[in-house]
Amino acid sequence: MFLRLAQQHRQFVKDLVMNLQALATVLENRGYLASCYTCGDQMNSASFMVSLGEDHLIRFLVSDYGITWTEMRDERELMKLEGAEAISQLQDLADLVKYELNSASTQVPDDGQDRPQPHPAVVIQ
Repeated sequence: MFLRLAQQHRQFVKDLVMNLQALATVLENRGYLASCYTCGDQMNSASFMVSLGEDHLIRFLVSDYGITWTEMRDERELMKLEGAEAISQLQDLADLVKYELNSASTQVPDDGQDRPQPHPAVVIQ
């Protein structure tokens, strides 16, 4: 049982790293300063960073030891989340980028539908 769980965890980390790399690419294509670095070719850890402007920085770290989301402005830590909360915050960022891409490609009048809302500290400018 524990060997199976360890393998599932390794696969989860690998999937997360691949998604971070894709998100960094999308953000770079949108004009943001973004990067995703991995250690080695096994994709068992990554450091993802994106600058949202005006000294507003997001750092997301993933490894076998844990997952953290750190948000900073003017070199001060605004928020630090770990585990599932960190991943949820990353999803909010990805949803905002997706919404920006969709709204930029198809300018649709407001139809009253709910749109993804950023966490108060996450504002893509």
